[in-house]
Amino acid sequence: MARITFSGHQLLRAASRFERTLLNKISDIVYETARLIQTEAKALAPVDDGSLSASIEMKMLGKYNAVVTVGAHYAIYVEHGTGIYAENGNGRRTPWTYFSTKLGRYVTTEGMRAQPFWGPAVESGKRYFETEMRRLGL
Repeated sequence: MARITFSGHQLLRAASRFERTLLNKISDIVYETARLIQTEAKALAPVDDGSLSASIEMKMLGKYNAVVTVGAHYAIYVEHGTGIYAENGNGRRTPWTYFSTKLGRYVTTEGMRAQPFWGPAVESGKRYFETEMRRLGL
């Protein structure tokens, strides 16, 4: 059987190299997870004029911290629905009328069904992150 010996200095260098490699892999996983969430959310976002999808951005806030944001002010209504279709029954129960600049006329509605894009994207990112961290033994 082979015998391996390390001096204290060699062992510290090997441990330091291992730590740097592991931390770099974790940083890559954080970046890839955030990019996956952004990509999936953009792909799942319903397209009317493209502004919802265009408002989904990803930014790294250091090696181990990333943020994915949705800038469109109406994103929450798309995600959870409105009016009688709102999730958890939290929507308005009576029809309402508004002026649609897109259609150039008044429109009466009871609301809009939920079109989830954010929740499924985050869930997908969570699964990816957990899988990759398990591969590293963490």
